[in-house]
Amino acid sequence: MIKLGVNTVLFGGYDFRTAMQHVKWAGFDAAEVSAIKGMCEHLCLETWKNDAAEMKAIVEDLELPLTAMEEAALDEDRLMMAFEAGAEIGIPVVNVGPGGSKDVPEDLPKAIDMLAKMAEKAEPFGVSLCVKAHVGASIWNTPTTLEAMNRIDSPAFGIDMDPSHVHRAGEVPKDALKEVISRVKHVHIRDCVGPGPSPGVPELQACGRGDIDLMGYCKVMVEAGYDGPVNLEVIGAAEYELSRCAIISAETCGYLNACLKACGGR
Repeated sequence: MIKLGVNTVLFGGYDFRTAMQHVKWAGFDAAEVSAIKGMCEHLCLETWKNDAAEMKAIVEDLELPLTAMEEAALDEDRLMMAFEAGAEIGIPVVNVGPGGSKDVPEDLPKAIDMLAKMAEKAEPFGVSLCVKAHVGASIWNTPTTLEAMNRIDSPAFGIDMDPSHVHRAGEVPKDALKEVISRVKHVHIRDCVGPGPSPGVPELQACGRGDIDLMGYCKVMVEAGYDGPVNLEVIGAAEYELSRCAIISAETCGYLNACLKACGGR
């Protein structure tokens, strides 16, 4: 069964337990912990060994597993810490962006080479390294995603398919998903109003609020037999009251649960 969760970056203004408790109350199956330097570090990689026991206790107490971690940066030192932390805490997926620029041709092969190297380094830890197409970055659409897929053989490499980014790249997310689903190991999900370049204010990132055919997207996942994590990722809510963050998460849970039930995925 597809596990629905929330990236704790949505609750970036609050501590990890508070974030996890509200994800649980919203009705989700799981969560993704944010380890994004400079934005939200519910998992601080520099001190993870001091925090691991408490994090595992919170996960156990709430019966809310961590299906992924977003480290974000394609940085070797931080990724090695992320792989070690993931193996110890029980987090199977580490998500990153590709970095670079779509307007600098040499950035794409550099990003792919780095992803290949770090995926191999992830293998002994039993975790997967996933990258998503990101607006403006070296990997930014389906063709550049396919190039990475074709050049990286490691079984620890996967695609993190975020419909909002390919939507803003001018593609139809449900159609793009069909092309890459064979290597998808994680889905960051949110809605988007208009073509971007930003995903919009946090409320309009809640699934069902925007222009993306997320029902069709869910149908593609289900028909392909995808059973990995799907985590809501909403940015820009660091200053929001806790109730506003909770409403965004609960609204998304209800919407995605209904979509998946309608197409036989739950």
